[in-house]
Amino acid sequence: MSAPTLAARRGLGIQPGEGSAVVAGFLFFFCLFASYFMLRPVRETMGIAGGVRNLQWLFTATFVVMLVAIPIYGLCSARLPRRRFVPWVYAFFVANLVGFALATRAAPDNLWLARAFYVWLSVFNLFVVSVAWSLMADVFRPGQARRLFALLAAGASAGGLAGPVLGGWLVPRIGLTGLMLLSAALLAATLPGAGFLFGWRRRAGAGVPVADDPVLPQDPARPIGGGLWAGLTLVARSRYLLGIGLFVILLATASTFLYFEQARLVAQTFPSRTQQTQVFSAIDAVVQGLTILVQVFFSGRIARRYGVTMLLGVVPLATGLGFLALALWPAFGVLAAVMILRRVGEYALLRPGREMLFTVVDAETKYKAKNVIDTAVYRAGDAVSAWIKTAIDAFSGHPAVVALTGAVLALGWAWLGWWLGCRHEGRAGTEPPAARLEAAPGRPGGA
Repeated sequence: MSAPTLAARRGLGIQPGEGSAVVAGFLFFFCLFASYFMLRPVRETMGIAGGVRNLQWLFTATFVVMLVAIPIYGLCSARLPRRRFVPWVYAFFVANLVGFALATRAAPDNLWLARAFYVWLSVFNLFVVSVAWSLMADVFRPGQARRLFALLAAGASAGGLAGPVLGGWLVPRIGLTGLMLLSAALLAATLPGAGFLFGWRRRAGAGVPVADDPVLPQDPARPIGGGLWAGLTLVARSRYLLGIGLFVILLATASTFLYFEQARLVAQTFPSRTQQTQVFSAIDAVVQGLTILVQVFFSGRIARRYGVTMLLGVVPLATGLGFLALALWPAFGVLAAVMILRRVGEYALLRPGREMLFTVVDAETKYKAKNVIDTAVYRAGDAVSAWIKTAIDAFSGHPAVVALTGAVLALGWAWLGWWLGCRHEGRAGTEPPAARLEAAPGRPGGA
């Protein structure tokens, strides 16, 4: 290997034997996020088509569907080996996409089909992304995650950039049905990557214990076990997991407040559905382009030098400042800047940091408790904050009240990120594997 190549790999934090896994993980996330972001602008337009004032009902419907899906997911993950479970989840959603493509071709203007697609895509994106990061937390050791997760997340950002660009260019040529079929093909392309990563785990990843980074080498060929509601039970018994859940709720609250303001200002500023789709696509493209730059050149260095604590704390503080700016100048340009800042920070810093928190827990927690937090807890935060936003608007009648509320919540969000970062650093560096998941009295090994 040439000297420039070695220097580049060292600068990116890639050690010998890890390059193939980084490439596989990068391509895995690229295909996954290109598949989702290709359809995201369509979802936003469909949400506005049903009325901005009805968005809270779509958020509530999404949360209800999540509650129905959680026990089904828990049953499947308990009985299927992880090597089979992950591909089956993606194959299921590929079949869903094909079904929506056929239904949309038969009834392209059906409002209820548009609403169903909005809810489905809101469920789909959380489940597939949660399972993807569960896979990565299962494959990589904590030390590897700190060095490499930002690079893997760059694959997600690259896919998130390619998806809306391809979607905006192709939709006039192949239509919405063709776009959905292409999205299904990209999602299916992730299946070989999952198999490769599980194989690499056994050779050089979390399946190989090392003295300075101890883990329990749990075999992905064996089922995780546990009950249908084991994920909820694990979260309820652990202060560490409850803290992560509250962190996700505050993230969802900030996102929802800004999302509703975005929908309101876009509807006011751009009356045409075509213009609205173009605006959403442009914002997505800018976000993903900036995110890639931050992930490749800054995220890994920040994680290696300052740890998870910095990744989880700086974005909430910046979001709080953005809310204050929005309270003073409630214009579309200011909102767009705040939205871009928050989303770049979430994808480049928060997301890798959040996923690192799960590298120090067991397999059941990685796949079950994590999925509950990433799906049901996140959508619960969405639904509750959507109704809170609606109530604040009804009583105050001024968007500045929502912005100030968001700024106050962002301060608590930043403190919680600092607390979680400190807990993770302690577990990754000093605690034995059996003691990593802090539990309440009554759980084996609990405090």
